[in-house]
Amino acid sequence: MKPAFSDPVLDAQAGFRALMEAMARPGRIQQVIPPPELPAGLEAAAAAAILTLADAETPLWTDAGEEARAWITFHTGAPLVAEAGSAMLLLNTGATMPALATLHAGQDETPQDGATLIRQVTGLAEGSGWRLTGPGIQREHRLSATGMPADFPAQWRANAARFPCGVDVVLCAGGRLAALPRSVALREGG
Repeated sequence: MKPAFSDPVLDAQAGFRALMEAMARPGRIQQVIPPPELPAGLEAAAAAAILTLADAETPLWTDAGEEARAWITFHTGAPLVAEAGSAMLLLNTGATMPALATLHAGQDETPQDGATLIRQVTGLAEGSGWRLTGPGIQREHRLSATGMPADFPAQWRANAARFPCGVDVVLCAGGRLAALPRSVALREGG
């Protein structure tokens, strides 16, 4: 089995800080400390996010290959579920993204129970692309994510309509990540 973090305590703390900074500053790209060896198909930022967020009480869905699935369950103890809609944490590594409307959004009494989707993309860049506004953004922030479905802005608007319920998204490319908390408005760039 390939190892997880080189220094489990400090690297997990750094991963947690990167994720919290990304959630507090939506669309701002954060760098993570990657595990020393990664299973096939799993990139550094996505692996660090999974190691940071997954645990034995977090139902996890992933479309990652068998090596990555075994690595995740060995290092986190997270129970794997077959249906994306029954997961609290999702790792999407493939070309097809689960529709946000099909994911667990929490309930009026427990909106914090909405799922978090970690999606591997081929590129992240600030300064162009989507226009983000909302909490944690002074005026507007621009984020481009290569490898997202063309209908993602429409899916995001539908997700935002469920607020305070909804799904949070963490986008990962290589060793970098950016977050889209459900409280953020997203418009297509221009």
